[in-house]
Amino acid sequence: MKPNTDLNDALMARARQVIPGGVNSPVRAFRAVGGTPRFVQRAQGAYFWDANGTRYIDYIGSWGPMILGHGHPAVLEAVQKAALDGFSFGAPTEREIELAEEILSLVPSMEMLRLVSSGTEAGMTAIRLARGATGRTKIIKFEGCYHGHADALLVKAGSGLATFGHATSAGVPPEVVRHTLVLEYNNIAQLEEAFALHGADIAGLIIEPIAGNMNFVRATVDFTRRCRELCTQHGALLIYDEVMTGCRVALGSAQSVYAQSIPGFEPDITVMGKVIGGGMPLAAFGGKRAVMEQLAPLGGVYQAGTLSGNPVATACGLATLREIKKPGFFETLSAKTRRLVDGLSAAAHETGLPFSADCEGGMFGFFLLPELPRNYTQVMKTDNTRFNQLFHGLLDRGVYIAPALYEAGFVSAAHTDEDLAATIEAAREVFKLL
Repeated sequence: MKPNTDLNDALMARARQVIPGGVNSPVRAFRAVGGTPRFVQRAQGAYFWDANGTRYIDYIGSWGPMILGHGHPAVLEAVQKAALDGFSFGAPTEREIELAEEILSLVPSMEMLRLVSSGTEAGMTAIRLARGATGRTKIIKFEGCYHGHADALLVKAGSGLATFGHATSAGVPPEVVRHTLVLEYNNIAQLEEAFALHGADIAGLIIEPIAGNMNFVRATVDFTRRCRELCTQHGALLIYDEVMTGCRVALGSAQSVYAQSIPGFEPDITVMGKVIGGGMPLAAFGGKRAVMEQLAPLGGVYQAGTLSGNPVATACGLATLREIKKPGFFETLSAKTRRLVDGLSAAAHETGLPFSADCEGGMFGFFLLPELPRNYTQVMKTDNTRFNQLFHGLLDRGVYIAPALYEAGFVSAAHTDEDLAATIEAAREVFKLL
């Protein structure tokens, strides 16, 4: 039963007085789905509790990092020990080397990497590095892919291939995005035409291999192969944004999944975050030695950060990676995620509700559509009203999914069979009402 005084409402009213929209990241505001955000008081395992003390099964997991669940003992111990030694030094530590070595061992396309504090910072610098390494200016990105809120990447599609994108945020001057070309995801013909028109000027192509900000949309194998071929042919760098998918869809990240179908496949630069920080502010970008040595202090591409390689964050990330490397971890996690997705699909189809779903490793997504979409335009056909009803129906039954139609979901090692069964049963009840 809902308390007479909803503390979430009270906290939101208070937050709005001092924080724009009451939140420090827009999707948290529930503007897409309506209602009041849940203010989390604590979390443990697969659950969090809000200001009213209500428990929810958590399928956002801090938007992906909590692959082990909240408060994993080994991670907690590592963080507590690191904190005792100091929060931040502004000088190098051995743990930065250890974390870099661990990541490089998992993602062999990278020979060197640089640690930073956020996915936005990593993506922004990867673009700068591609331009600096090639001496070119133009960048290709794809509609529906999100690479952080750097000015050059806050772009929507232009009116055609001869014109470049238009800024999607106030405060981004047109001249900042005039070198960014926005194409349709999974559209090979458009990709080929873009390189035919602009190939000599393209510094890099940045892409989410599985787009987690269109909910969950895979790049096809043929499209992925063509991205690699065209970048190689025209001397552009292929940048894989694995902030979300890195060490989440597979131990070797999404690029290892595509390499199974495309022998020898690898990107030139990889952007990572989320899981490699274990929930702390930490991200990275890396690539071949010749590219990475373009960075200061060795080369002319500048990047710096006061908190880069933070000793507490690196302890958290290192402990997380060491846990997910254990034998059988990803097989078990993948099976859990598949069980959830199959159960949701079966429950939806019992009611005749249009529904499609997909997953890889510990990442999943679903659509109120009869078939999985392949690009942003198709994603936009999802019934937004029904999704909002589904979101609140699940929330009322103690299940927390992303409060927006366009966000992927995440399963952790802490989710039990009972959690999955409870989620599927809650969804079945809500599906009958839609």
